[in-house]
Amino acid sequence: MSDEKPVNPESEVKAARPNAKYKLSRQDGDEEHLTFYYSRERRLAKAPKPVQDLYAEGKRPRFSLLRPLVGSKPRAMMFFSIVLLCAAILALSVFGYFDTSYSLEGNRLSIQALRYEEAVIVALKKSIKKGASAYTGAVELAVSPVQNAGDTEQPVFYHRIFFSQETLEEYRFAVPFDSKEMLMVLQTEKNTLSLKIKPE
Repeated sequence: MSDEKPVNPESEVKAARPNAKYKLSRQDGDEEHLTFYYSRERRLAKAPKPVQDLYAEGKRPRFSLLRPLVGSKPRAMMFFSIVLLCAAILALSVFGYFDTSYSLEGNRLSIQALRYEEAVIVALKKSIKKGASAYTGAVELAVSPVQNAGDTEQPVFYHRIFFSQETLEEYRFAVPFDSKEMLMVLQTEKNTLSLKIKPE
């Protein structure tokens, strides 16, 4: 066994600092009048504008859907030009400039022609507005290719359909020839409608 006594850290006396009488900080006055060598205001004054904006005091704006769209002059011009274009397209569609339908004695007709091999399939949709009076009965159809200068006699296809009081009806028939553009004539007892169709 050794004669050494166990060391108790609590019983040890801490070594004194060599300059224990030297004050580490100046205490010229009270703590309210201390001199600070780091100034946040001076640091922010030298910082870039986005950093200054982050630290700027004031209310942050609430979330807005319109503010990012018109936040700057170019964005505002782009936004209002899009709004004007949409309004113009809506007005033109309401007044029927984009409407490809035809009217025959109160019936609204939409006609589409599709190529299939050496024939053309014509799809005719008839609609009536609710409460409106429209023609019902037989409608004679005649379809022929548009005649160009110097062409000989063109074939003519005849067909008959019947309009009823149904608000929506669809008719399909095949024309036994093909052409870039066709002339179609629809005739009721009193009126005639002539139009040109282009097969797709």
